[in-house]
Amino acid sequence: MKTVKVVAAAIIDKGKVFATERSKGSFKDMWEFPGGKIEEGESPEEALKREIKEELDTDISVGEHLVDVEYDYPEFHLSMKVFLSTVVKGNLTLLEHEDALWLGKDELDSVNWLPADEVVVDALKSVLV
Repeated sequence: MKTVKVVAAAIIDKGKVFATERSKGSFKDMWEFPGGKIEEGESPEEALKREIKEELDTDISVGEHLVDVEYDYPEFHLSMKVFLSTVVKGNLTLLEHEDALWLGKDELDSVNWLPADEVVVDALKSVLV
């Protein structure tokens, strides 16, 4: 099975985390933490900064590593590194996603997460106040 290596940002502000809704593909309308594939020669942190700039036209500061997720989807194995992040510059403009929400700890279960991102939600519950 093919392994896809990705990174995701848990962008935190004022006790809430930024979540995005997929706009296309087999997981359309499901929710995820923004990010994407790590390109050849990139560190996970470099890839995350690039992906957030491409998807949300925003510069972020990549902070503490939150969790690693290993998940088998039917077509591929996902290997995802997730980092706590903050906005440095920009307004989190949706260039690829359908919608976005700022979710507090008690709101994390209110959206339909991608299966791999459910692991991130569990990790966030111990971080968010």
